[in-house]
Amino acid sequence: MRIITREDFSDIYIKFHQRGLSFLLSKLNLNSFKRTQSAFNDQNLEGSSFWIVPEVRKRWNKLITGNENMLYEEYLTEKYFKGKEKIKILALGTGICSHEIRLAELNPNCEIACYDFSDDLLKKAKEIADEKQLTNISFHAENIMKYGFEERQYDVVFFHASLHHFDNIPEFLQQVVIQNLRPKGLLIINEFVGSSRLQYSKIQIKYINKAISIIPKEYRKIFKTNIYKNNYYGSGVLRMIIADPSECVDSQSIIPAIHEKFNVVEEKFYGNNILQSALKDISHHFVILDSTKREVLQQIFALEDELLENHPSDSVFGIYELK
Repeated sequence: MRIITREDFSDIYIKFHQRGLSFLLSKLNLNSFKRTQSAFNDQNLEGSSFWIVPEVRKRWNKLITGNENMLYEEYLTEKYFKGKEKIKILALGTGICSHEIRLAELNPNCEIACYDFSDDLLKKAKEIADEKQLTNISFHAENIMKYGFEERQYDVVFFHASLHHFDNIPEFLQQVVIQNLRPKGLLIINEFVGSSRLQYSKIQIKYINKAISIIPKEYRKIFKTNIYKNNYYGSGVLRMIIADPSECVDSQSIIPAIHEKFNVVEEKFYGNNILQSALKDISHHFVILDSTKREVLQQIFALEDELLENHPSDSVFGIYELK
């Protein structure tokens, strides 16, 4: 376990330039729930995270749906939802609800209830849904851990990049997810399932640094700063807890806990073991590609595939049926 690393000090400097002093000061709040809220409440945050890279998204699509141009929401619609009678979906930790809104658009037969603690993001989500005249999606600003759900009301419980923010995953699955599912109900996730608190192995950090070394210097300039990304040292637990106490708090328990309570319908592992950290804060350079940038990305993809041959994937798209 890494308590404090050089990466932590670098990240504080970068966050100051990207999100300002007020954001850093919000992390001094003694209330851990408020610190978590501050990480998600900004609707207009500009960033340079790896998911903004179109080639990365195409890679995900290919590994999940088999088609680089097919989103997983379309895949779910065609394979599981289309032609079915009314399907009730409970979506937890939804943020701005972009994936849930897409599912609602594609599936008028689905009734989707979105729950999150961020009032700001849910208000924005409702505005988007109203503009699209969607009547089959609702938004609820609640603390999921304390909210009194009516039991056994849903055919599907859905998580997109939110399950890894819940602690004690086995208990959470039992007390929240399973209690809300009807018999034979489905759990659908698109999730980070790697090391808790991002405590990567030495071999994973070695591969991340190999990837960084492939990238030409001009594409390693960090977003909104004048410094360059040269190495990755791994995250320290102390900064993780201060910045967002919920981040990857028990993520490595997700797959074992799900397998204990659910049968696997589909499980597509798609990596991100290198991409997430190597491209963090420099991804904006790879939104528009030339031949050099495209070749750099292909080399990084190949490195990640090599690592995944003998290392568990950090990301999974999974569909599971309640035992």
